[in-house]
Amino acid sequence: MTKRPALMSLILGAVAATGFAPLNLLPVTLACFAAWLLIVHDSPSLRAALWRGWLFGIAHFTIGNNWIARAFTLQDAMPAWLGYPAVSILAAYLAIYPMLAAGLMWRLASPRANGDGTTPVGGSYVIVAGAAWIITEWLRGTMLTGYPWNPLAAIWLPLIGVARSTSLIGTYALGGLSVVVAGALLLLVTQRRWRLAAPVLGATLLLAVNGIDLAQTPAAITADAPRIRVVQPNLDQEERPRDDYAEANLAAIARLMGTPGPAPRLIVWPEGALRLFVEDGYPPEYYWRGRPEVTRARIAAMLGPRDIVLAGGNGLQFDDRGQLSAVSNSVLALDSKARLLGRYDKAHLVPWGEYLPARPIMSAIGLSRLVPGDVDIRPGPGPSGLNLPGFGLVGMQICYEIIFSGETVNRAQRPRFIFNPSNDSWYGVWGPVEHLAMARLRAIEEGLPVIRATPTGVSAIIDADGRVLASIPADRDGAIELPIPPAHPPTLFAMLGNWMAAPVAALMLALAVAIRQRAR
Repeated sequence: MTKRPALMSLILGAVAATGFAPLNLLPVTLACFAAWLLIVHDSPSLRAALWRGWLFGIAHFTIGNNWIARAFTLQDAMPAWLGYPAVSILAAYLAIYPMLAAGLMWRLASPRANGDGTTPVGGSYVIVAGAAWIITEWLRGTMLTGYPWNPLAAIWLPLIGVARSTSLIGTYALGGLSVVVAGALLLLVTQRRWRLAAPVLGATLLLAVNGIDLAQTPAAITADAPRIRVVQPNLDQEERPRDDYAEANLAAIARLMGTPGPAPRLIVWPEGALRLFVEDGYPPEYYWRGRPEVTRARIAAMLGPRDIVLAGGNGLQFDDRGQLSAVSNSVLALDSKARLLGRYDKAHLVPWGEYLPARPIMSAIGLSRLVPGDVDIRPGPGPSGLNLPGFGLVGMQICYEIIFSGETVNRAQRPRFIFNPSNDSWYGVWGPVEHLAMARLRAIEEGLPVIRATPTGVSAIIDADGRVLASIPADRDGAIELPIPPAHPPTLFAMLGNWMAAPVAALMLALAVAIRQRAR
């Protein structure tokens, strides 16, 4: 046992974050988790185990969420110096969940809990650790509206064959199995114990090898088969307020719309790209940038006869006195005849970004939203989509919504694919690629392609196996266009959702009990 377990917990937690994008150091993360399991196992008391779990977590989540600090540089109401302290405060809360996992694994499976200070790490402890991680990571994604950023399963995306297991068991269960893999490595390195390590590592290797060749024979594509075109104007939306932003953004997008062909195109714009209102019925003063019918006609003029645009924008609501009462973060569909075909409103909103929790108190002490605006965003009804002529039902998930496993699709109305517009321009360097990774996990879980459009990157077309078929890197303008990737039949996860995590955790606990009983 290390002589400085607290310091080692901090170091291991920080280094373990390098397994996520953009670094993708999978072996390093597994090694860090293996060492942390040993440190928790050897804790002399429950209090020490909890402390080591919390220290691991605060370092882990501070590094993984470092991109949040940039949001504090985007408006005067939130001082820039508060950025990194805010990240650490968030990490201190998120660290509660690894702390709980550490407490569970120590109390339920470490011999130290019964006063035995000599017994080494056993198979039952490793398996209980995996079950504890499933439970606590699910809690992290659920409690207080949830924040499941960088689930442990995301480290496997470079080995897509392993990541594809989420189509059966989901992201949280794979996270727990990742802890078991780390524990198997610990048993192998420290004790040469092959009985548990061999099947675990062997199964992982087989899954990884199975994903090396995912090439499939493409289906025959006719010249008029529907296509998807993703536009990335590379204008930082957070540079507002600029009087010319709305027009500059529309002009940048217009240059990237491409030439209509024989195939109908669904052309997708980023979150918030449309700063001109296209809905009728607003008070006249809200049309100072142009009448909605004129804006719709301008967009329609960019389209072929069967093209449709999905544009990120805002919807407004007014009270009986004509005063603005609510704003929605929306996707609006427009066709080549300048008709508004429908609107989807974002349901899972970002606290501090799209609404200010306890607004009267926060405002009184001088705090504001990270995204400029005095009126909070109003949530929509939940996962749904828009049924578009020639394209079918398109599922919608705006920005942050895509990170929530099991909440991306209306199970009663399975879409053809999911459109995920986002504004990642305030996410720094790590945030956009981490966000892309979680969109890939949703594609695998649901067996559905995911199309991402962002103003500054990374925009991408992701197939139903989680592979990135085409992308536009960060900080570049451009467009990508492909035939719409096919969906898979509903996966087991698509049918059962995160209920799949419960039997996996239960089976792991039962196996741990069986191993312990056999040892006795």
